[in-house]
Amino acid sequence: MKTLQRIALVLTIIGALNWGLIGFFDFNLVTALFGDTNSIISRIIYSIIAIAGIINIGLFFED
Repeated sequence: MKTLQRIALVLTIIGALNWGLIGFFDFNLVTALFGDTNSIISRIIYSIIAIAGIINIGLFFED
């Protein structure tokens, strides 16, 4: 489980960096690399990042 949480943490950090790019520079890295936000690949990327964020909720309950 520890490995899964580390991978999820890395993906969450990547997602946070993307949101930072959107907020500061109005640049969406996912759409720049994989096409429009409605493309299937972009939706898969967003879904993976969301799942990673949900997995990281478990970090709140660790010692």
